[in-house]
Amino acid sequence: MSTEVVNIPDHLDTMTSPNMKVVLTEAVSSADEIILDFSQTELVSSAGLRILLQAQKSIEKSGKIMKLIKVSPGVMEVFDMTGVAKIFDIE
Repeated sequence: MSTEVVNIPDHLDTMTSPNMKVVLTEAVSSADEIILDFSQTELVSSAGLRILLQAQKSIEKSGKIMKLIKVSPGVMEVFDMTGVAKIFDIE
């Protein structure tokens, strides 16, 4: 099984989401397991959430795995408040 680690930028927002969409699309097509490293991430906006949800949907359709790691308490609060924490595999 091939694994790819994707480092999420410090701000996953309207400015960084288009590039992150390309990175995640490539990761989904090339790896069986995608690890999203949130260790540098301080902010996730609604645009960022949308990209993550799209990636999760693609992952599920392809039978692959996506995990989120090193999620800060602030970002986790956003995931909890929006309900997406239940959708993602967060370690």
